[in-house]
Formats: sequence, C-alpha cells, structure tokens
Amino acid sequence: MHTYLRNRISSFRYAFRGLSDLFRRQPNARIHLLAAVLAVALGFYCHISRMEWIALSICISLVMALEALNTALEYLTDLVSPEFHPLAGKAKDVAAAAVLLAAAGAVAVGLLIFIPRLFLITT
Repeated sequence: MHTYLRNRISSFRYAFRGLSDLFRRQPNARIHLLAAVLAVALGFYCHISRMEWIALSICISLVMALEALNTALEYLTDLVSPEFHPLAGKAKDVAAAAVLLAAAGAVAVGLLIFIPRLFLITT
C-alpha cells in the first residue's frame, strides 16, 4: 500500500476517533445529536422539500462542526493554560457563543420549516 493512501486512511481514523471522543465526553454534543436526529425524523414525517432538506443539513452540519471546534479549543486552552487565566476563559466563552449562535439559527430554520407543516397537519 502506498504511503499516500495509508496517510489518507489514517486521517479518517483520527477524524472518527475525534467524533467518538466528542460524543462520549461532551454532553452538549449528545444533545445536539439528539436534536439533529429528531429534526431529520420530523423532516421525513413532514415530507419536507429538497431545499428544506438542504437548509436542515447545513444547519445540522454547522452546529456539529462548531461543537467539535469548540471542544478542540477547550482542550487546547486547557493544555496551554492549565491555571485560570481571564483570556483563556474569554476564548472558551466566545467559542461556546459561536455554537450557541449556530444552534439559535438552526432552531429558527427548524421553526420556519416545521411550524407551517405541523399547523396544517393538526388542523
């Protein structure tokens, strides 16, 4: 096997190891995963359009990616600043704020997609 191919396979192995760590150690990541699963199930139930699936997929991907980046930044901050430092705290807070903003946007998109359909389904 060529070195290039082995390196590519290893990079996927590291990424999956990171996903495993994310979902095993981060309660918020598990909450976001549950919300994503529920949103996808609701999407199938409501027969959302292709464009709505695209919007939903982008929102889910963005929230999950930012959750992973937030976790990575927390790990790195803990490594380089094991003692409390106000700037380390600010870095962690701003990274968490990025996840919060993405999650709020995802909720808004979800409401725009699902509220009209659920209202029509229940009447």
